Amino acid sequence: MFFLGIDGGGTKTRAVVADAHGHVITSLTGAGSAVGAEGADASATVIAALVADALAAAGQHDVTPSVLCAGIAGTGREEPRKKLQRALQARGLAERIIVTTDAHVALADAFGDGPGIILIAGTGSACFGRSPTDVEDRCGGWGPVIGDEGSALWLARRALSAATASADGREPDTALLGALLTATQCDETDDLIAWASQAPAADVAALAAVVLRVAENGDQRASTIAAIAAEELVLHVRTLARRLFVDERAAVNVALTGGLLVRGSLMRKLVEHRLRSAVPGAVVRADEVDGARGAVKLALRP
Repeated sequence: MFFLGIDGGGTKTRAVVADAHGHVITSLTGAGSAVGAEGADASATVIAALVADALAAAGQHDVTPSVLCAGIAGTGREEPRKKLQRALQARGLAERIIVTTDAHVALADAFGDGPGIILIAGTGSACFGRSPTDVEDRCGGWGPVIGDEGSALWLARRALSAATASADGREPDTALLGALLTATQCDETDDLIAWASQAPAADVAALAAVVLRVAENGDQRASTIAAIAAEELVLHVRTLARRLFVDERAAVNVALTGGLLVRGSLMRKLVEHRLRSAVPGAVVRADEVDGARGAVKLALRP
């Protein structure tokens, strides 16, 4: 018997193949599979290809897994979740298929069935928590058009806006302008219009790394944008701490995950620093969170 755990975001998707005891046989990373404008079918196509590659890597290309649990960004609402469920079932990827959010599988890896809050910040952002009385709730994750505050995409778009405002003279000079022109391979500021209108969300979100590098080099405008992003992310945690743990002063385990919050990154440092005052009861988990591993844990449940 084999079990598959999938953790899919806007930039990348990770698949883990495990045996009936939860021992990892192999893992692979592929393209992003978040359910977005292209719909659930496009997400299912990415997942199906990665599943096939993962099973082949495990030497089990002709085996149908017992359970596939997919935690995918963009499935917080019932409609896209059901559409993805049907799309995956139509492809016959496993005997039983579970579709949930990327936040849910990350929470399972971080805390099992126990209480805690997990903050995810990658291409998008969201926060998910479970109270000591087993009540679950979420905050954020409203998508790139009206939400995802503090995410890589949110941060990059604000940096592009600041850079063009600087070019206009509406804001002071900033090193962001030159850094973003170089990263996008644009010769002139005007070229950013065409680039931004055509670039996939993942490419725009990738500019967050440029923004944070400029901030670390001391640019005031980039540092301000990074600080605002951290504030937005911490607000997600504070909101759930109040809902699920009485208030932000109560002891609460917090896990941080996603491309923006890897250990040692500027954004993680900013978030951890702000949590100390905004959510005094937060105890930040040091270990890395593996959403695909959490999906395997959910797949193994009876």
